[in-house]
Amino acid sequence: MTNMTQTVLAGDVGGTKTFLALYAVDDAGHMVLVREAPFASPAYDTLETIIREFLHPRAEKIEAAVFGLPGPVLDGEVRVTNLPWKLSHSGLAQAVGCSRVRLMNDLETTAYGSLFLSSNELLTLNHGKQRHGTRAVIAAGTGLGQGLLFWDGVRHWPAATEGGHTDFAPRTEQEDALLIFLRQRYQRVSYERVLTGSGLTSIFEFLREDGKRSVAPIVDERLRTEDPATVIGESGVSGACPTCTEAVDLFLNIYGAQAGNLALAVMALGGVYVGGGIITKLLPRLATSRFLASFFDKGRHSTLMAEIPLHVILNPQTSQLGAAHAAKELLARGS
Repeated sequence: MTNMTQTVLAGDVGGTKTFLALYAVDDAGHMVLVREAPFASPAYDTLETIIREFLHPRAEKIEAAVFGLPGPVLDGEVRVTNLPWKLSHSGLAQAVGCSRVRLMNDLETTAYGSLFLSSNELLTLNHGKQRHGTRAVIAAGTGLGQGLLFWDGVRHWPAATEGGHTDFAPRTEQEDALLIFLRQRYQRVSYERVLTGSGLTSIFEFLREDGKRSVAPIVDERLRTEDPATVIGESGVSGACPTCTEAVDLFLNIYGAQAGNLALAVMALGGVYVGGGIITKLLPRLATSRFLASFFDKGRHSTLMAEIPLHVILNPQTSQLGAAHAAKELLARGS
């Protein structure tokens, strides 16, 4: 009997970059990456344009497609966060050339993709107590995404949230002052205003505002011409600028606290997974920061928090991987 191979399309859409990938799926369910490509999201008027560019001129026959998208997916439509795109199931199905298309939140696909990571694609911060149970995923990047994997007693099911847009809750006098500083800029301060690339920049500017902290001249020069979050992150990790290091540490302190908040909110006894591009770039500061201490610091539930496994996702293509596996599931359903 001839082994049949079908092709699925997986998309990981972000405010800065969009990644598309084709995978071949055989009758046994084995999946192999065929080709992939990155695209600068702001350079395109819509995702459909990117899809057509990616598929042309080879015109592969796509049997199913899944896209991880930043923003809530409602009734088959999504207004993409940080991009002027409004996408729909029908529009994407037309661009792909097949009806088996699913729109998912990007943290939904990231959460699902985390199920298929190998041990060397994870950095374990806390082994905790191994239990079957719901898992949580949090990822800071252009935005702050939060999702979960609901445990039904047999398997995990991915689910989306918009928890990154909940109100920022300061825990210290310094964080109180940060909130006041951010209120001067924004009508409402959510965690996404703090735990993103732009949030790291805001934290740096908050620390610098009192005029008592110096900034290394080379850092000041770079800030005028380069992406501020990148400069602050790199200089904070390297120690080239004490104010940048302080900003990174405060960022990680708040990040750990919010990861712990998410764990409590969904009872993530199966573990918390921290993803996104920012955390991997700041890894050298994790050990000396209060990230883990802030995760544990939940008062009467601190003992429970110590039992929750905590991992950093090292594979930057986890959302794409989750979208690919979700597309494979669409094949299995046959519709």
